[in-house]
Amino acid sequence: MSAADWYAHKSLGDGLFWIQERFYQSENRANIWLLRGSHQDVIIDTGLGLRSLPDYIDGKGLLGEDPQRKNPLLAIATHAHFDHSGGLHQFQQVGVHSAEVDALANGDNFETATWLSDREIVEAPSPGWRARHYKVKAVQPTHILQEGDVINLGDRQLNVLHMPGHSRGSICLHDRDNKLLFSGDVVYDGAMIDWLPYSHVSDYISSCERLVGLVDSEQVDQVLPGHYNTFGAKRLHRIASTYISRAGTCPAKFSTFAWGTLAGVALRAFNPRCAC
Repeated sequence: MSAADWYAHKSLGDGLFWIQERFYQSENRANIWLLRGSHQDVIIDTGLGLRSLPDYIDGKGLLGEDPQRKNPLLAIATHAHFDHSGGLHQFQQVGVHSAEVDALANGDNFETATWLSDREIVEAPSPGWRARHYKVKAVQPTHILQEGDVINLGDRQLNVLHMPGHSRGSICLHDRDNKLLFSGDVVYDGAMIDWLPYSHVSDYISSCERLVGLVDSEQVDQVLPGHYNTFGAKRLHRIASTYISRAGTCPAKFSTFAWGTLAGVALRAFNPRCAC
């Protein structure tokens, strides 16, 4: 299957494109965001990497008429989990938070939480492909990100917000001027996951408190999440506030512990050769 068949995209205007993997039918299917700038373009999350994302972007002309005038496309992972980082190895420039550099450089498929089944891939990307053979390929990040870093695209800037909880290196990218928040899996309009390896509930609560603060200070109008559809500031406030109020309760603590134990066992079984 060609990259042109595997991916699909939608233009949201102002140099922003929403890309998805058509034949990965799962709640784990991540949104891929392409944002163009006057001097630098960025791809935010890269999906599974089963087909060439750069080939798709080039073939569809998503970088404009003269992409050579800019720096090479920068691929940023909002975190290291497989559904977001699987295609990073296809890019010359790769950015990730410092807490997850080693996981990507070592190809640690335990920390990337690699868990893929044949039923989720409704059309095989190549003859004989099987999910059990899928692994996130090791990649050495060229851009090690920290809280407060600014990614300069020329006519717009993305501020790095370290928002641990879902994973230890989770980040949001905040376009302050346009009040856009690329949130990865820090927040999306669905059940928030705080029970994977390297998830941490108290960190997640703090991150959600930051999200509430962004809304209260009117710094976010639209959220472009790692999964599902985009949403606005009011919905962001409600999702983050609900997590804060529920996370510390006894039922929530028990559920997180139980799911975390099961996830750890399952991921070790699925990735027996990982460094874990």
